[in-house]
Amino acid sequence: MTSHHHQSVMFDESITGLAIKDNGIYIDATFGRGGHTQGILNKLGNEGKVMAFDQDITAIDYAKAHFKDGRLEVIHSAFSNMYHLLNERNLLGKVDGILMDLGVSSPQLDNAQRGFSFNADGPLDMRMNQTSGISAAEWLATASETEIADVIYKFGEERKSRHIATAIKRFQENAPLETTLQLANIVASVVRKKKNKHPATRTFQAIRIFINQELQQLSDTLEQTLNLLAPMGRLSIISFHSIEDRIVKQFIQKYSQQKQLPKGLPIMQGENEQMPLKNLGKFFASTAEIDNSRRSRSAILRIAQRTTKVC
Repeated sequence: MTSHHHQSVMFDESITGLAIKDNGIYIDATFGRGGHTQGILNKLGNEGKVMAFDQDITAIDYAKAHFKDGRLEVIHSAFSNMYHLLNERNLLGKVDGILMDLGVSSPQLDNAQRGFSFNADGPLDMRMNQTSGISAAEWLATASETEIADVIYKFGEERKSRHIATAIKRFQENAPLETTLQLANIVASVVRKKKNKHPATRTFQAIRIFINQELQQLSDTLEQTLNLLAPMGRLSIISFHSIEDRIVKQFIQKYSQQKQLPKGLPIMQGENEQMPLKNLGKFFASTAEIDNSRRSRSAILRIAQRTTKVC
């Protein structure tokens, strides 16, 4: 079974971070090709359970073809529906660990037809769930220059966002913008190439995040985890760019740090209650992994533990 899945970024660190119990209940919120799911299954006993979420139907089809394990339930859904779906299964407050590997999976990037890659030509789609929503090409055709610039700046932190948006609209005056290389070339005409970084990296990231509402889904799901995790349950979250990592970091800080009271104030009983999360730290890929996988260079793993009983 393990021969089928690709090696996930920070695989050992993220699995270790879950502190897997023999017969625990675990969630892989981003199945992809099942690397982390298999890693969890390998450490589970016969009574353990893994629920794997993915909104990409190709990932679900892969799971059904390659993963035959009675301890695994595969769910075709965005992870933002986690609370609702676990509530239906009477599992609120019973989950021992949740793993999230954010961003685009290698198979999605490698398939030019998905529209995520600026290195190979394909339709400008970028939807994680190709069964719903509008494609990047459809959005770019109808969005105003200001809307496009705002998205590229907000979600890509691209300083040349206004120039890129102007170039996109100028291109569209003569022809529809429909392919990944068309967009990559437009951006490259405006943004100077940097060492080891394609000029279109930030723009593609921004449009993908917007099309899939990734940051809102992440924020919503993180809040849900507080009611999903059992006492001592773990969160293990890998992000690949600063905007996602900032959301994860701020969430963990919000629920793990005591409010600072002014010095000298008497603390009344109940005012200094235990916070619902304990921050277990931030981790980076090893030098060996970075040498082997360029993608791991930007990976940040954050681990937190549920402390108190469920609200």
